[in-house]
Amino acid sequence: MLRSALLSCLSVSVCWLSGANADVPAQPLTVESAAARAALPLYKVIPAAKDAELTPAAADTESHRSWMRSHADAGGTRYSALDQIRRDNVAKLQVAWTYRSGDGLADVAANPVIANGVMYAPTTGKHIAAVNAATGVELWRFKPETSGYWGPAYRGLLYWPGKSGSNQGAVGPRLFFASGTWVYALDPKTGKPIETFGVGGRVPSTGGDDGPPVAPAVFEDILVAPKANVVDAFNVVTGARVWDFNLNAEASKFKYNCWAGMVLDAKRGIAFFQVGDPHLLIPELTNREERNLYSNSIVALDARTGRLLWYFQDIAHNIWDLDISSPPNLVTVTRNGKKVDAVAQLTKQGNTLLLDRTTGKPLFPYRMRRAPTSTIPGERTWPYQPDLELPQPFSRQEFTLADITQRTPKANAFVREQASQADFGWFQPFRDGRPLILFGIEGGAEWTGASFDPTTGWLFVNANEIPWILTLKSGHKAAVRDPNSPPTAGEKVFLSHCAACHGQQREGKGTAPSLVNLKERVHEQYFPDIVRNGQGGMPPQVLSGEEFTAVADFLYERDLPPAQDGVKASDQPSEYSLTKFSRFIDDEGYPASTPPWGTLNAIDLNTGKIAWKVPLGEYEELARKGIPKTGTENYAGTIVTAGGLVFAAGARDSKIRAFDKSNGKELWEHKLPFMGLATPATYEVDGRQYVVIAATGGGKLSGPRGDVYIAFALPQTSKK
Repeated sequence: MLRSALLSCLSVSVCWLSGANADVPAQPLTVESAAARAALPLYKVIPAAKDAELTPAAADTESHRSWMRSHADAGGTRYSALDQIRRDNVAKLQVAWTYRSGDGLADVAANPVIANGVMYAPTTGKHIAAVNAATGVELWRFKPETSGYWGPAYRGLLYWPGKSGSNQGAVGPRLFFASGTWVYALDPKTGKPIETFGVGGRVPSTGGDDGPPVAPAVFEDILVAPKANVVDAFNVVTGARVWDFNLNAEASKFKYNCWAGMVLDAKRGIAFFQVGDPHLLIPELTNREERNLYSNSIVALDARTGRLLWYFQDIAHNIWDLDISSPPNLVTVTRNGKKVDAVAQLTKQGNTLLLDRTTGKPLFPYRMRRAPTSTIPGERTWPYQPDLELPQPFSRQEFTLADITQRTPKANAFVREQASQADFGWFQPFRDGRPLILFGIEGGAEWTGASFDPTTGWLFVNANEIPWILTLKSGHKAAVRDPNSPPTAGEKVFLSHCAACHGQQREGKGTAPSLVNLKERVHEQYFPDIVRNGQGGMPPQVLSGEEFTAVADFLYERDLPPAQDGVKASDQPSEYSLTKFSRFIDDEGYPASTPPWGTLNAIDLNTGKIAWKVPLGEYEELARKGIPKTGTENYAGTIVTAGGLVFAAGARDSKIRAFDKSNGKELWEHKLPFMGLATPATYEVDGRQYVVIAATGGGKLSGPRGDVYIAFALPQTSKK
């Protein structure tokens, strides 16, 4: 609907390379010229916006004492003005209540919302539940329609308090969330659908069921609800569609997914969206357009009309899985003594894009360095990639020999031998058949993003510094499936159990990987464990023996129907496949790099400098050997409070922790029943402050799964 408007707006977009809108299709079967690339200047810089160009800060009217949207508020600050729990008493925190949904064992990644003494949250069994926020007693639950792996509100929901007057009359409070191919509105008191919203309390999402549902936001009478590659806007009262915007700027089979989240400037009516990569990323790297707009971008839209205001792309033509995977944060910073409004966007590479809120211009000079060329025929890498000086990167961006683990001499030798047979380096492209080692596949920053303290201008982010090793190999002959032949038994099982997440053609959707050429990447001996026990974000699958055999035959290409016109698989052109895509580990399974392997960081956005950095998490068996805290891979966001605290969980050791926000000193920890791979929330009921988190395990760190929400508070005698 907005395709023509989108194209007309490109002239006002923030494009950081001249001629970027005139992409030239790659010429097949030729190798790009390294000499021509070397002749380009080493650096290109987008200058910082001048003081007169910056957007003056609007008055902050948020009380910051409520938590009615996942990530606290429309701006995604995850900041709370509550201060009953402070540096001097946080060590006294104890379990206040535990809620178990009892409807299954899976992972919950959502940040719950709390309003009027009630917590609203998704459950492991794909319900939405209302729970007494002071006692943990369930009040009601609702089962929406779902599809595939993603449960309702998988990455967030919204409590809207309603309004006393509008052109439709008084409107009561509503609970908004996405599930499957729908956006729902529930009565928060009863859990019943609001029948006057859409049809039966729901409206269809243009984005379908691709990708995890994220939290919507409300501006005036407009509900903005991103889903996969489309942003929908509905009338908040009736559910009537107001506008929609397709995040795919180029005609392509690739879908660029808003799968981490959005924020909204409610004073100016601007909605900001993170956009990831097409998931058909590396296996089809030679068939993609050169720049791939709007992938790896932050996009700003007029919330009233859906008109494109500006966009800013980070990594162009990303072939390394270094997509932008965290929601933006609305921030206010001090520049030359004046407060200005900006938007901060974290990246997997460990960069912070700090952009003016209304123009998209960077607040610090945005430096790009000339990038290496590819040796893969037909590939066209982008000439320049980000090499930021400020804000300072918060994680390592390039694997070097100096990063090889020193944990033991044996581990060092084991890793060094593998590194000697691999490529590594700043934005080093793949070479056919040779391993490539890099940081950033799972962050830097991940989908959990950051929290922002408006009183200091500091951003708090947990990060990963885990190397990965990937191998791209040519020579696979594409299997031919005649589209006119009826589906085989294995294809039927796949379409029934797997396609909702992995795509009808096995192409991958959202964060669910492609299963094309699976036999080139996963040895079949590992296949039964992956399917039956789950792995990463995939839960265990319940299949009969006959179904399991059939789907294995399908995915490993043993059940091909006769090809049309006598064409055989061997007649098809050679393709590239990832034959290795895994964490780079030492001989005992620990990360192959030197610690820290996971960190908590404070970034002063006023200066762009790292204020402090500390390890997050530990391997308890290494600690018992006297090895200093290493940090671990982690997947849960931070919150920051007026009590001087940063709360974070998500590490492999299943602990939630509190840190002094001024220096990173750890002040409290508690072992959770399962890993807490979600962002905490904080709220108050009857004058008592609580901190709550979903502790369900699973996720990208695998491990045991549960169904727990657990809340902490000070003892009644210690609240003052």
